[in-house]
Amino acid sequence: MPRTSGEMNMSSIKEQQNELNEWIRFGLKLGVQTALHPFEYAKVLIQIGYEPVPPKPIRSILGYDTMVLPNIFQYVRYIRSTDGYAGCFRGLMPKLLGTVMSSIGSERIARHFGLGPEREDDDYDEGRFDADGYQNYRIEESATIEDRERKAFQRKLKREIVIHTSTILITQPFQVISIRTMAQFVGKETVYSSIMCAIREIYKEHGIMGFFSGIGSRLIGDISCLVLASTTAYLVNKHFITDKESRNIFSIFNNYIFSTIFYPFQVVSVCMAVSGSSLAAGRPPYMPVYSNSRECWRHLNTIGELKRGSALFWRYYRTPEVINKNFPMTFAPLPTVTKYK
Repeated sequence: MPRTSGEMNMSSIKEQQNELNEWIRFGLKLGVQTALHPFEYAKVLIQIGYEPVPPKPIRSILGYDTMVLPNIFQYVRYIRSTDGYAGCFRGLMPKLLGTVMSSIGSERIARHFGLGPEREDDDYDEGRFDADGYQNYRIEESATIEDRERKAFQRKLKREIVIHTSTILITQPFQVISIRTMAQFVGKETVYSSIMCAIREIYKEHGIMGFFSGIGSRLIGDISCLVLASTTAYLVNKHFITDKESRNIFSIFNNYIFSTIFYPFQVVSVCMAVSGSSLAAGRPPYMPVYSNSRECWRHLNTIGELKRGSALFWRYYRTPEVINKNFPMTFAPLPTVTKYK
């Protein structure tokens, strides 16, 4: 049945409102990334193993002597004291540029595969098309509610996999530039003074593949985390949780658990983005030159540093002298400070 002009006007207004909301959300995303960049900067330096401030002894609340490294706020304060306030935003521009490019490209790729965004009024409807002419998805009217939920989950998961994969492929060159720009803090280099200088330097050192250093670990970690977290949430919500608020709480907890499990892949990816470069941070004594991600994983696992940077507040420094055998430490050990002197 053809729609009336009033319905078409309402639909047009709603589409314009949705588009405005998308732009507002995108602007807020860029703003949050900018505001939190100094903390991300400090985290990257921790992940590549750079600890310029020695640990200090403290007595824990459990009564044993231990040592702690600067927390994330103290680390940012150290960066600011060295490079000034503007220095805390080193590497921000390539990161924001990657976010803009991926936001445009990943959505178009998803639409190309017929996985456009879902509309609230399109759920389980047949023959609906999105604004660009791609069919959303169809589920037979005769299908049971369980089949509809399963097919809706499968379609949503496919879309998320395509979005995440394309986002990683698009942003990885910008990620490498941003990480290396931040890693200059270790050796006080200036070779990555701009995006164009960084592009020339990376291409000169490693060719095209240099822009995708560490992408394997990032893909494996992010996609595995997405698939397992989404599948677990779907199965638990289907069989055990029916309340919407409880589902939201479980989703947050579930995502945190799986992001913690796959965190080492992030550390390996960041290290591989720097390892072997001309920067001091990517060569001995600060970091070995790894031939591949597997070698990097084995080395970090051997020295117990696969989760460095995961603790941002209570960053314990574990040495044989401070380990209480009656209370084994469960935190990830951090790099020894002596090698940075």
